[in-house]
Amino acid sequence: MDIIASYGTVLVLIAAAVGFFMAYGIGANDVANAMGTSVGSKALTIKQAIIIAMIFEFAGAYLAGGEVTSTIRKGIIDSTPFIDIPELMILGMISALFAAGSWLLMASMLGWPVSTTHSIIGAIIGFALVAVGSEAIQWGKVAGIVGSWIVTPAISGFIAYLIFMSAQKLIFDTNKPLENAKRFVPIYMGLAGFVMSLVTIKKGLKHIGIKLGTVEGFALAIGIAIIIAIIGKIAIAKLKMDPNADKQMQFNNVEKVFAILMVLTACCMAFAHGSNDVANAIGPLAAVVNIVENDGEIAKKAALAWWILPLGGLGIVAGLAILGKKVIKTIGEGITHLTPSRGFAAELAAASTVVIASGTGLPISTTQTLVGAVLGVGMARGIAALNMGVIRNIVVSWVITLPVGAALAIVIFYILRLVFGV
Repeated sequence: MDIIASYGTVLVLIAAAVGFFMAYGIGANDVANAMGTSVGSKALTIKQAIIIAMIFEFAGAYLAGGEVTSTIRKGIIDSTPFIDIPELMILGMISALFAAGSWLLMASMLGWPVSTTHSIIGAIIGFALVAVGSEAIQWGKVAGIVGSWIVTPAISGFIAYLIFMSAQKLIFDTNKPLENAKRFVPIYMGLAGFVMSLVTIKKGLKHIGIKLGTVEGFALAIGIAIIIAIIGKIAIAKLKMDPNADKQMQFNNVEKVFAILMVLTACCMAFAHGSNDVANAIGPLAAVVNIVENDGEIAKKAALAWWILPLGGLGIVAGLAILGKKVIKTIGEGITHLTPSRGFAAELAAASTVVIASGTGLPISTTQTLVGAVLGVGMARGIAALNMGVIRNIVVSWVITLPVGAALAIVIFYILRLVFGV
């Protein structure tokens, strides 16, 4: 117990530093989930995307990042064995943050989109294994995560394929693309409004303490969807477009409409992502702060100190501004060639999958969902449209995320034990 008494402040400072480092990694790697398709399809420049992402990710993290972040991340490990050795819990959480942050930094420099959630889970599994042994780990949860590697990209790829093919059939492959765009795009806008409000309600609002039941949530989302569709219809009717222009011009004009749509979906994704994934950095940090403040008692729920959320939000913003470009390039350009309508299909499919998954409680990774969706859109154009080399690297990086996180955490954990003499 004495290490907590004598080094309490030092431990909190170290935890805050590695928590910031982890948030930096999340920003660098994951912001592409929201912005990659917009940049890849030239709807936004990298600069615009980064500025928009900074605003919405920070807002999501700060406003909706969770009054109470469940201390022990997602119940992957059981805190009971740590009750007599809280100092190991503290060193473990610190090493997990440092390990996951390091892996995210490496992956971001290489331009690999990996799952930040899986990085921190792998790291927590790693330190728990060596600290108390395998009985502390809830292996059922781990199996669920491994299963989600296949399931979520498959679901979102399928949805993206459907959305993209419907747009092709209803709008692009017709004699009058513009007229059909005016007719059908408001429906896509309504659909996007529906899914995005659900994402925000499910992932965002529940953290600010606005608890909507399922029925109320759906009712609100449907209401928002109808309003957006009506606004969309009016806005599109106002657009000056020459119906007699040649097909290529008509296509370009339709794509412009989709570009606006995609930027809106990207903003919602950034907000949802900020609110959801900031917990990956903040959960372990809150656990450390909590144990130190309670003189070594491990509470199931940790009330957040006021400085923790802004720290996480700033970390995410710093990471995406300094290092976010590389992964944005991979998702936006590396996998397949994107146009605004394709990017929109991918973004909307990813968001829909997030809604389906959070409704069914599947552990999911936004990154894998979005990469799956972009693959689905590429598949719709045939296998030749996909860049297999890039895809292979991405899949390899997904599979090694858990073991790499675990291995790094174990090494750092041993070093910390030596340093603090525990």
